[in-house]
Amino acid sequence: MKIEYIVIAIVLIIILLALIKTTTKGAKLNYNKLVELLGGTDNIIDTKISLSRFIVTLKDVSKANKEGIQKLGAKGIVEIDNELKIILGKNSKELKKYIDELK
Repeated sequence: MKIEYIVIAIVLIIILLALIKTTTKGAKLNYNKLVELLGGTDNIIDTKISLSRFIVTLKDVSKANKEGIQKLGAKGIVEIDNELKIILGKNSKELKKYIDELK
């Protein structure tokens, strides 16, 4: 009977570690790489946030690597004229602050 409790405890620990790993993955977004994928700081005109979306106005949208941005953890990207709306979740505010400090 004690062995059953030990097995259950081990399974619960494994599940807990898996949950922690998946939730912290998005928190480790590489901001330097993201700025590079947006075409660099010279390509970024303005940044805004709206809930979980990071909205960036670019000089040249063709310099942005949308595939690379999604590989970094963006849940979606919408392009309208010279704006990209990137769904980043809770990282949106941190990214805006980071880019504002770069400029």
